[in-house]
Amino acid sequence: MVFKRLRQAMGVGGPSIETVLHDPNTLPGGVVTGEITIIGGEYDSDILGVNLALRTRVEVETSDSEYDTNRTYAKVPVSGPFKLDDGARYGIPFQFPIPWEAPLTHMYGHPLHGMNVGLSTELEVARALDPGDLDPIAIHPLPAQERILAAFSNLGFHFRGADCEQGHIHGVHQELPFYQEIEFHPPHHYNGINQLEVTFVANPHSMEVILELDKRGGLFTEGHDAFSRFTVDYASAQHTAWEQELDGFLQQAGRRHGFF
Repeated sequence: MVFKRLRQAMGVGGPSIETVLHDPNTLPGGVVTGEITIIGGEYDSDILGVNLALRTRVEVETSDSEYDTNRTYAKVPVSGPFKLDDGARYGIPFQFPIPWEAPLTHMYGHPLHGMNVGLSTELEVARALDPGDLDPIAIHPLPAQERILAAFSNLGFHFRGADCEQGHIHGVHQELPFYQEIEFHPPHHYNGINQLEVTFVANPHSMEVILELDKRGGLFTEGHDAFSRFTVDYASAQHTAWEQELDGFLQQAGRRHGFF
């Protein structure tokens, strides 16, 4: 699959950029390949550099406000300085490594509602930077992530939404300054849980899985959150009865925090 976008950079008469992704589908830890073509405008341009940046929408909470921002969390220089003559074409092939902790954009073969991840082609010229538009990419689950997500579906959990939140999870090593939460509605037999949020923090050999349980408040009681965390080794993930394992984690966490 080839994804193409042609846009005018640096205003009227400036150079144009065409970004071609050979295949926008990838996995955490994978590589997206393609080619950037820069077409000279009506005048010569001194290009200082060309970068590719991976961006996603992240929710930021402060003491008195909450807002969304497009966060750049990986950047790769793909070209140094060069002179671009008017009307000339300059091609730059690229390979862009996707971070292991990159948020997923697809689940069960469908787009995750609320997720927006893309590559931006940045063109640097003297005294100016054109940040470019986002060329969307599709980040699918690793096999171990897909197996765990399927197990939640088999247990009766229904997908609600997903987002990324700025910050670090206590006790978990993170390379990125944010983490993704995939939200589920629980089935009726987990009637003490109002919502389940699942976070994956992956690395090349294993991943941390963090479950956040939101307790349903009663007439005279307030709801609260509880956490459960475990490590998944990729080599053994496909040989684990995850429906049974996840039910055990949820039951244990629920009893420990008085959910059930």
